[in-house]
Amino acid sequence: MSITEPVIKQIVVETSQEHAFRVFTDGIHRWWPREHHIGKSPLKRAVIEPKQGGRWYAICEDDSECDTGRVLAWDPPRRLLLSWQLTAKWEFDPNFITEVEVTFTAEGPKRTRVQLEHRNLERYGEAAPDLRKAIAAKDGWGMTLDLFKKAAES
Repeated sequence: MSITEPVIKQIVVETSQEHAFRVFTDGIHRWWPREHHIGKSPLKRAVIEPKQGGRWYAICEDDSECDTGRVLAWDPPRRLLLSWQLTAKWEFDPNFITEVEVTFTAEGPKRTRVQLEHRNLERYGEAAPDLRKAIAAKDGWGMTLDLFKKAAES
């Protein structure tokens, strides 16, 4: 199996490292795109539980829940490692894992570089090239990080 290049995106936010980490994790409900949701009912709230082993999931408007993945590493305010357990059909599979690592690097007291790397995409098999293209697209991780930046700087 060939290795599919990870998707790497980075942005600079005009806020402290601690605030950026907090908005990305505890504040994910403020910025996660409502259309990036696999539930049967519209997204009410996105949640990342603040601990290693915590859930990354969505609460739907009908109060049902749907998982996205787990917290693999919790290192505030520097690093967050999440499992992304959505298949190429955009369905949760507890036995399928790719990784999303987000690092927060202070470039000053009110300036933070945020880098997101979505890796292990070769695990999608034949669907890997198309899936990589979708998540690397402007309306994929790019849009998601733009929404995060707006929330972190407001």
